[in-house]
Order: sequence, then C-alpha cells, then structure tokens
Amino acid sequence: MAFKRKVVLGVMTAIFILSIYVLCVNLEGPPSWSFMIGGTNSISGDSAHPLQGQRSSDGRTHQPPTSTRHPDTNNANGDESKSESRPNGPGRTRTDVETPKLQPPRSTEPPFIGDTYTSEDVPLQTDCTESIRSHVAQTEFGARFLPNIPVLQWAKHPTPEQHQRLSQYQGVHGWASFDLNMLVDTLSVLNLSANSQMLDGWRELSNGSRCTRCAVVGNGGILKDSGKGTEIDGHHYVFRTNGAIIKGFEQDVGSRTTHYTFSTNTLMNSMRNYAKAGYGGPPVSKETRYVFLPDHDRDYLMMKAAATHTLVKSGHDKNKDPLTLFGKDVSAAKLKMYHPDFVRYLRNRFLRSNTLKGKYKDIYRPSTGAVMLLAAVHTCDQVSAYGFMTPDYKNYSDHYYDSIYRPVGFYANHDLRMEMNLWQQLHQTGLIRLYMHK
Repeated sequence: MAFKRKVVLGVMTAIFILSIYVLCVNLEGPPSWSFMIGGTNSISGDSAHPLQGQRSSDGRTHQPPTSTRHPDTNNANGDESKSESRPNGPGRTRTDVETPKLQPPRSTEPPFIGDTYTSEDVPLQTDCTESIRSHVAQTEFGARFLPNIPVLQWAKHPTPEQHQRLSQYQGVHGWASFDLNMLVDTLSVLNLSANSQMLDGWRELSNGSRCTRCAVVGNGGILKDSGKGTEIDGHHYVFRTNGAIIKGFEQDVGSRTTHYTFSTNTLMNSMRNYAKAGYGGPPVSKETRYVFLPDHDRDYLMMKAAATHTLVKSGHDKNKDPLTLFGKDVSAAKLKMYHPDFVRYLRNRFLRSNTLKGKYKDIYRPSTGAVMLLAAVHTCDQVSAYGFMTPDYKNYSDHYYDSIYRPVGFYANHDLRMEMNLWQQLHQTGLIRLYMHK
C-alpha cells in the first residue's frame, strides 16, 4: 500500500508541474485574438443598397437588393445618382509633388479613409479679388479646403508610384480595381492642356471679366416654374449632370451646357429611367465638355473610345460607339476625368458621414451632383447652384421634369441630408449662392 501511495503521489506531482509549465508558456505568448479597424477590401463605388422602404425617383419602393449595383435616381440633390479644378491658363504647366504635403492620416482612422493626397502647384487662372479661394480662409471651411488638390487626372498621373499609393483605395476613391497598364493606355489620350483644366476656353468666354462665374444646375423639382433659365445661361460656364433634360424646360433651367458630369453607369441608367420624360443622352454642343466620374474601368474604356472615335474595346460596353452619346464632333479636347484623390478628399473633408462607420462604408461616396458642385467650388471664382436639395425638399418633386409628384429617393451609398446641410453652410458663408424658394 505504501508503494501504491508513492506512485499516486508521484503522478499527481508530475501533473501539477506540467500544468504550471503550460500556464507559464501561455502567459508569455501573444493572445490568439486581435482587432482590425476598417479595411481595404471595399467594393466598387458604384454599388449601393437602397434603404428599407424608401422610394426611388421612379416612385417604386425598393428593398435592399442582392446586386451591388445601385440604381440611378437623379434626385433633387442634383445627382442622378447613386452611383462626378484647378484653374490653369493655356500653356501653363502643372507640377506633381509625389510626396504628399499634408499630415499623415490620424492613427485612429481606418486605412480606407486615406486623408493624405498628392498636391499640384497650379497658377491662378484669374486675378479675381472676390473669388471663393480668396474668401474661404475666413470661413469655417478654411481648414478643410486644399487649394492645390488635383481635381482632374490626365496622362501624367498614372505612374508606378502613384498606382501603388492609390491602389489602397477602392472604386472612385482610388485605383485598387484598375491595372496600371490599362490606366496608362486609356489616360494617355488626355494629354492636352484642356484635359488638365476644368475651365478651358476662358479667354474666349471672359468678355473682359476678371472672375469666372459658374452656374451648377441640379435636376431637383425646385426648379419647376422657377423662370431661372436666362439667369443660368448668363454665366460663363454651366454645369449639369446625368438625366438633365433641357428641351421644353429652357425657361426654368436654361439651354447651355459647358460641363456635363457623369459616370458611364449613371449615364446609362439615366437613359433607361428617364427616356419617357425626354432624356435621350448627354447634351451635345460645340462648348460642351464631358467630365467622367470613374466608378470602374468602363469609364476609362468609354473615355478612350470617345477620344479616338473607335468602338469600346472590351468590358460591359464592348462594341458600343461613343459617338452616339457625345456626338460626331467629340474629341480628346472635350474630355475630362475626375482625380480619385479629389473625390476621396470631398468624402473625407466635406461629407464625412456616419455611414462610414456602418455596414455600407465600402460603398459610400459623395453623390455625382455633390462632386460636380464641389468641383466648381474648387475651380470657379463664383458659383451659383440651382436645383439642389433644400430643407423644404418635400414641397417639390424629385425632378423638375416629373409629370406627377415623386418624393426624393434616399440610398445608402450617399448621405443626401448631409449634402443638403453642406449647401446651406456654403450659402450662409457666402462661398456659393444657392437658389431657394422664398
């Protein structure tokens, strides 16, 4: 019995020592769990999920779809949407600073925010003493506003270094979805001074003015019976977007279009959704410039086909003839494309929505109308905005051309109420003049 007790005691002692050893090893090693803040595997910027029970501009109620593509709603914010300058005189050059001048992103921000941008030294196009640029520093937007942010991308931008940097960001906010060779090939056609300037042709349009005056026209129902057409056409430049129907509505919205902002996806959706209302495609005129908001590669491929008068080579629009959209006189000089740094900057600095903290963070971006209006703020000396969402938006139909009342549609990939508040703030600080019913 004494021998058995010794054996049992020895076994128990060995087990106890082994347990102490295992415990010590676990305490010295790293934990088996970790937290990840944010992420970089977001999906394309043209994706969206309608909010439960919300109605789109076609009056139908939508539930969150299984597809990641968002519908075009061409809402009162000047968007279509759910999905798109720096003044520079002719012959003047731009200089990229490959190492961003700004402070690095705050350590508490998720990686997909990327609040660091490339910078370009761009001479002023005018000597306007009453410009947005000269006034912004005295407003609440002074700390947010970057005067040297590149608004447009063109042939010089797709380098290996820039591709590596911008590949951190998905969709319209970067180049993560785009092959460098494709970018070099397509953007190579944007090699003219007009491709790097939002407001090209200023010498012909200035008529002695020292300030560039821009009208930015949304598609909101507030413009119906406004009688603002002549006033809008009186500006040097007139910006429009997506389902902008002009024929029959000239008295309220004007007839000129110098800049038409769109993504290929929202353009095609507008042509499908608003055909019965009279929308057959983009405005076509000698003075019209086409400004692509590149959601994905179909925008780059469509842009190159338009510049070279060839059919789209591949992708969703393969064999499509862009001349049927932009007219037979379209040329590379009439084409522009937003820079992904600019769109990400707008999201981060002007429209930092709480959506970025939720499940739709990967698809959230400023609406196409918002990009257009803020691009004008960054390139024009003076900006007047028409047809954008105002606090009394429920009093007006979604679009000025709606034959019956349709409520504004809200989708998860934009924060239209935040955009509405931003327009009010810009108006109150005098940076823009926003049309509102009195």
